[in-house]
Amino acid sequence: MDHLGVDRFLFMGLCIGGPFGLKLMERAPERVVAGVLCQPVGSNAATPDAMHDGGVAWAAQLLPGRPDISEVDIHPYLHNLYRRDATDFVYSVSRDFVRACQTPILVMPDDTDSHGLEVAMEVAEIAPNAEKTVYPWKEDPATLAETIEKVRQWMTTHASSPKL
Repeated sequence: MDHLGVDRFLFMGLCIGGPFGLKLMERAPERVVAGVLCQPVGSNAATPDAMHDGGVAWAAQLLPGRPDISEVDIHPYLHNLYRRDATDFVYSVSRDFVRACQTPILVMPDDTDSHGLEVAMEVAEIAPNAEKTVYPWKEDPATLAETIEKVRQWMTTHASSPKL
């Protein structure tokens, strides 16, 4: 954002973008006005290696077209991202941070091996300024349209914040 000359901003993070956005809130809370976590990834007790294993599969497709990256690079990266520091939550910040985070957060839960419902619901429950959309929200076209409108309204409301 510095490179773009943007001082304060809203964000919408999908998948790993949700935890990355939480890390932005932790590192620069004065800059992040509000955030949407859409299908945020997190540790799933039933399938704790889902994200790591998915990364290995993704890397297998990436490597043939990227001679500058090797399998030796991939494994430490995935380890640091998904297995280091007791990653039983959202991979990027602690529950204590989320409990203390004053930034408004809208959570759009999902329920897959990688996008665990329990983690999304916990973020929505423990963050003091969090809201959540309905779940499930993407299967039924009418519910999807309502959810998109909720996100649009939520972002519009926070875009007019004096913080921005």
